Amino acid sequence: MTPFSRRTLLSAAAALASAGSAAALTRVLRIAWLKAPNDLTLAKSHGSIEATLAPLGWRVEWAGPFAAAAPAIEALNAGAVDLTVGSSTAFVTARAAGVAMVMFGYQRMDPASEAIIVGVGSARHAITDLVGARVAVNRGGTGEYILVRALAKAAVALESVTRIYLGPTDAGAAFTSGAVDAWAIWDPFLSIALSNGSARVLADGAESGSENAVAYFVSSDFLSANRPIMERVLAVLERENGEARAAPEMAGAIWTQAMGLPAALGARIARNNTPPIGPVGETAARQIEHVADWYANNGIIPKRPEIAAFLVDLSARP
Repeated sequence: MTPFSRRTLLSAAAALASAGSAAALTRVLRIAWLKAPNDLTLAKSHGSIEATLAPLGWRVEWAGPFAAAAPAIEALNAGAVDLTVGSSTAFVTARAAGVAMVMFGYQRMDPASEAIIVGVGSARHAITDLVGARVAVNRGGTGEYILVRALAKAAVALESVTRIYLGPTDAGAAFTSGAVDAWAIWDPFLSIALSNGSARVLADGAESGSENAVAYFVSSDFLSANRPIMERVLAVLERENGEARAAPEMAGAIWTQAMGLPAALGARIARNNTPPIGPVGETAARQIEHVADWYANNGIIPKRPEIAAFLVDLSARP
């Protein structure tokens, strides 16, 4: 064998080894992100998940944006993504449908970030005035939850109000056109609807008695195989949240830009969407269980799903 041949073989072997090493080190975290004011949107803007995971041989792929949690959770259930964000109410609905996903992050919603709204000239001024009304809600999610909570709290018969099941985009159009009398909604759609002075809040999350939260989900299989990675992801989200709370104007600017909204909405959106985020500890777990009980008791889901096995406290050692 000539020296040239040896060098050629050695170079080829080195190239193959390098390629094999890169393939072995490159793992992918696929994230479905919502066009929404949450810490995942901040992390995407800053590239902070990528920066944290790249030294560990991981890359990040972003799918979306999704208008609401339901289609993002469908993507997760189909195996198209590994991680997404939504509400605790969406989590309960998804678990009732058998979706194998685990909640790993919990952020209690600010009551001002969800509300039932009516037109500014509406004759309805209290929840009891919704008798006979058509109200736009998203099926099984935040909208339906806060409407039914508000009706129960005000002792208004559920059947006396017609729920119109629409996604947020179609619901906004129906509300603007007068096809519905009220809309149960959350940020950023709430802030958008209130921004031009044509709508007003009939009852917000506090008046509805809401226990809703922003929640972060990962597929059960991904978590089982990659818990240390998820611990790092949660740490990133906690850092993003801390920075947003310290500088809400920064967060508001990022969120409005990411959502294609007027910069003037930044202050309101930031004010409504910067409560602290953390792992799913005992207090959070009790609140999720209570939401599941409430959903089943009020007929929003046909049967109460198993919840405890699909909550994980990443601050605790397994």
